[in-house]
Amino acid sequence: MKPSHLRWRLNLYPPYFGTGIRVTHIAEDFSHLIVEMPLRWYNRNYVGVHFGGSLSAMTDPFYMLMMIQILGRDYIVWDKAGTIDYRKPGRGRVRAEFVIGEQLVEEIRQATADGSKCLRVMPVDIVDEDGDVVAHVTRTLYVRRR
Repeated sequence: MKPSHLRWRLNLYPPYFGTGIRVTHIAEDFSHLIVEMPLRWYNRNYVGVHFGGSLSAMTDPFYMLMMIQILGRDYIVWDKAGTIDYRKPGRGRVRAEFVIGEQLVEEIRQATADGSKCLRVMPVDIVDEDGDVVAHVTRTLYVRRR
């Protein structure tokens, strides 16, 4: 799938569209992706800051989708687990930047070459407009060859 097509589809996906989550960039090789979310009346919590569920949703499928595109059809990739550590209240526009390097891809290919499964913990920070970390998120990917 072309990155522009995937970005378009994700931005229309109801859980993202409904919370204001927008994919603003996907690299041609799927190694880099940026997601943003403004603070709106419909995605804030009782005390007026970003709802934690929306912050978590901002990070949910992206490492998995990127890795599926990078590794291709010979691999099974699942988003196995996720944790979120809230660091400060999210106000204004928040952003998460996902990066998958070539070295990680090669490590996963080597680890799964004999049919074994591979679990990789992938960290990502959600930052505010000042660059302060609002939440630290880890996503655990399950990868194996078909």
